Amino acid sequence: MTKRNFPIMHNVGIVVESLDDAISFFSELGLTLEGRGMVEGEWAGRVTGLVSQRVEIAMMVTPDGHSRLELSRFLTPSTISDHRTAPVNALGYLRVMFTVDDIDETVSRLLKHGAELVGEVVQYENAYRLCYIRGVEGILIGLAEELGDK
Repeated sequence: MTKRNFPIMHNVGIVVESLDDAISFFSELGLTLEGRGMVEGEWAGRVTGLVSQRVEIAMMVTPDGHSRLELSRFLTPSTISDHRTAPVNALGYLRVMFTVDDIDETVSRLLKHGAELVGEVVQYENAYRLCYIRGVEGILIGLAEELGDK
């Protein structure tokens, strides 16, 4: 095994209230459910510092197979804060950005599944069209359409 001197991202995790709704939403965006199960036991609490926990998780994978999104629903302990309506400049706020082929078509599809456009679709130079949407659970999602030679 070759030793690496750099990290490779495995996944981004987001805590949700409804795992089924989140899976459905991210499936509409094009991710695939890779697996779903329970994470519990003494070892799990030692990793997170929560002592005892019971969490249902779903791992979603992007179409290219390189990126993953871990959706978690805490059964115990219950969640203690809610950042779903926090503005994009809130400290520690998480947003996930995806590159899409057609931003207008993607936004249109996601709006039909409960997403809301945060601002507007804008163009950055001759490089990208960009926007933020709030998806299911209030999750902030960035969309980027590369311009020019695709």
